[in-house]
This record gives sequence, C-alpha cells and structure tokens, in this order.
Amino acid sequence: MNALIESINNAFDAFKADAALQAEKCNKAAGTRARKASLELEKLMKEFRKASLEASKK
Repeated sequence: MNALIESINNAFDAFKADAALQAEKCNKAAGTRARKASLELEKLMKEFRKASLEASKK
C-alpha cells in the first residue's frame, strides 16, 4: 500500500506542476498533461479505495 501512496503523490505532483503552468502561463501543452495526470490520479485513487477497504477488513 505504501507503493500505491507514493504513486499517488508522484502523480499529484506532476498534475500540480502542469496545472500551475497552464494557469499562470497559459501553456496549452501543460494543460493537456494536467488532464492526463488527472485521469491517472482517478485510477490510482480507485485502487487506493479498494486497497483501503481490504486493509480495514483484516
């Protein structure tokens, strides 16, 4: 589960950096990367939810 949390942190850091570039400098490519990172975050968060539920059942 620690590896999953680390993956979530890395994906969020990438999203945060690209979203800031889009907002501050109107960088369209950074916006595309931020949207892609948000989709990856969504998948990782679903995995975290499943892992968390499994851990709470033990």
